[in-house]
Amino acid sequence: MKEYDVTVVGAGLAGSEAAWQLAQRALKVRLIEMKPDKMTPAHHSPDFAELVCSNSLRGDRLENAVGLLKEELRRVGSLILACADATRVEAGGCLAVDRQGFARTVTERIRSHPNVTVEVREVTAVPEGPVILATGPLTSEPLSAAIAEYFGGAGYLNFFDAAAPLVSFASLDMEQAWFASRYDRGTPDYVNCALDEGQYKAFVRELASAEEAPVHGFEDSMVFEGCMPVEVMARRGEDTLRFGPLKPVGLPDPKTGKEPYAVVQLRKDNATGSVYNLVGFQTHLRFAEQKRVFSMIPALANAEFLRYGVMHRNTFLDSPRLLDRTYADRRNPLVAFAGQMTGVEGYVESTASGYLAAVCMAARIHGEPVPDFPAETAIGALGRYVSDSSVTHFQPMNVNFGILPPLGRRVKGKANKNLAIAERALAALEQAAGNK
Repeated sequence: MKEYDVTVVGAGLAGSEAAWQLAQRALKVRLIEMKPDKMTPAHHSPDFAELVCSNSLRGDRLENAVGLLKEELRRVGSLILACADATRVEAGGCLAVDRQGFARTVTERIRSHPNVTVEVREVTAVPEGPVILATGPLTSEPLSAAIAEYFGGAGYLNFFDAAAPLVSFASLDMEQAWFASRYDRGTPDYVNCALDEGQYKAFVRELASAEEAPVHGFEDSMVFEGCMPVEVMARRGEDTLRFGPLKPVGLPDPKTGKEPYAVVQLRKDNATGSVYNLVGFQTHLRFAEQKRVFSMIPALANAEFLRYGVMHRNTFLDSPRLLDRTYADRRNPLVAFAGQMTGVEGYVESTASGYLAAVCMAARIHGEPVPDFPAETAIGALGRYVSDSSVTHFQPMNVNFGILPPLGRRVKGKANKNLAIAERALAALEQAAGNK
């Protein structure tokens, strides 16, 4: 007799959420995680739910689609959202967390659950169901090959992703920077580093020509737009950064009262405020080049880099051909997938996929009706996007209001329209089966 009811492979955001939801539904869960015995190039901590790219779970307002998704997850009892709220650091209108404190909290909650048994080892074959595979965009080569074989030798696509550097706050020149949030929205939680026109143009020139670390098969065209390396943006035109992550609008310099030519923003990365990350500065430049070029930003002239940016290949399934709206294999619903490997993009989206895959798997194991999250909810809409067989060129997707059904009535103003969609979603969520 098995000592467990279901296996979850991978203890990232999606896997941790899935294991928790299954355990909460009286199922014995075997959670298999290869860290710390084997680490990927992007991971540094042995803890579960490690945040690799940024410490921000993005906007927290209902007028924002990811804010709606977070609120839905809170209402259905998400472990990840509970831990994020418990380890929150101030970041204006965003939900940002103490990176280490968050992962530690998730790990402690999972390991202390009486229905969860953790095994530390690498999985190299698709386990017998019931199973949820949530091994992330950096799935090991042996398991990637096994999953491809499981789907008949095809079914994978690839794109490239990048992470931003971290610097110590003590090393910043605050004579060249100031605390503020854009348009004074929320508390002044960002360090804003100004560049004048000459400084900005010199910075962009050096950034565009800086030496990159070798990444086999990398091309600019293969970079996911939502996490594009800053040097790729610099090569797209002199003003690309100034209208992107270095946009100065809404950030007047308190010394002059005027908006600078460009502004680099830094966001707190831990609760004590000793570590900050460069917002929008995902990169795969060589480490020495990162130090040289990023130190051209006046406030970062003597910055201590605690972690340099890295570039890595992400792997995801051709999900519309392979998965249903619950992230399960169309051929065998007791084999499911979750997280970025399904083509959802982002921390919160990964969490939502882990939640939905788990509650539906639990229903199947218990012989109960599978919950139907309506398309009007963000959770349901993501599952439907991933499984939409009419999509011919599938690409990773952040949650957005465009994948939810239209209201069917006119509402004046984008914010008001989005809020109306969010209110409809939360009302629909209350009626969804299985949300107890």
